[in-house]
Amino acid sequence: MNIPTTSACYEIRLRGHLSQTFLGAFPGLRAEIQGAETLLSGTLPDRAALHGALAQIEALGLELIELHRCDGTPVSGRVHGRRRQA
Repeated sequence: MNIPTTSACYEIRLRGHLSQTFLGAFPGLRAEIQGAETLLSGTLPDRAALHGALAQIEALGLELIELHRCDGTPVSGRVHGRRRQA
C-alpha cells in the first residue's frame, strides 16, 4: 500500500527555552518562546521528516509536551487557534 508523502504543518511544544545550539538541530522550523516552553512550528515534507524531528528531540534529551498537526499555517498565522492533533 502506498501512503502519500505530502508536506504538512506541525507545532511541536517543548519544555524549557532552547539554546541556539539546540535550535540548530531543527532547520526549517521556527521557534517561539511561550512562557517556560518553546514552540517549534513549520512545514515538514513528509512523515519521515516528522519522525526525524521527534528522534532528534529524544536524542537531545528534550521534553516533548505536545505535538499538533496544523490545519494550514503554523501558530503565527493561525486563525482562531484552530488546530488538530496528529
